[in-house]
Amino acid sequence: MVREPQPVAAALLAELAGCSGITVHLRQDRRHINDGDVHLLRASITSSLNLEMAPSAEMVQIAKQVLPNMVTLVPEGPNELTTEGGLDVDARISDITTAIQNLRSSGILVSVFIETKTEQVKAARKAGADYVEFHTGHYADAFERRDESRVELELSKLQEQINLAIKSGLKVNAGHGLNYRNIKRIAELSGIEELNIGHSIVARAALVGMERAVREMLDLIIAR
Repeated sequence: MVREPQPVAAALLAELAGCSGITVHLRQDRRHINDGDVHLLRASITSSLNLEMAPSAEMVQIAKQVLPNMVTLVPEGPNELTTEGGLDVDARISDITTAIQNLRSSGILVSVFIETKTEQVKAARKAGADYVEFHTGHYADAFERRDESRVELELSKLQEQINLAIKSGLKVNAGHGLNYRNIKRIAELSGIEELNIGHSIVARAALVGMERAVREMLDLIIAR
């Protein structure tokens, strides 16, 4: 039986359109991406593979078998539709440090998905992460509500924490809730290396195709 859609087919089209990497979230309940998808992506794509996952022992072992270019540690809730907030690295410093050390021993770069809070940046550095990925969902919510004062506040917080992360020796990614309407203001921030954008591109691709959807997003990012 052929299972459709095939994530690897979408990933290859996204690469043809110019994306610099593929991000997939292997959840502990396997509700979306499954183990076979991840192994096939690793064997097929030519760009960077970023594996989002919970910092559990099971997931760490899977990552060490797959050997993605990067692992991004994220929180998971059993009833959430998607990731709802940043990982509390500060409160879980011990187990997250262990996960990071284990992953880095296999040559895997590690990022942690966090809120724009000083204590989380400091904890990420202490835990040994290579990257932080800042949660942009609060900015996206404010943008959708047309709350310009909140938009400016969230952008200011993002730039402040980006600067702190870089000063601390961390590299910076960002993502969550980003789309064709709100990406411009985020792309204008200084210091972000990668933007992880999934839902809006896939939704657009259902209407115009994956290659065009990716190119349209890249055009908006580059046009900053």
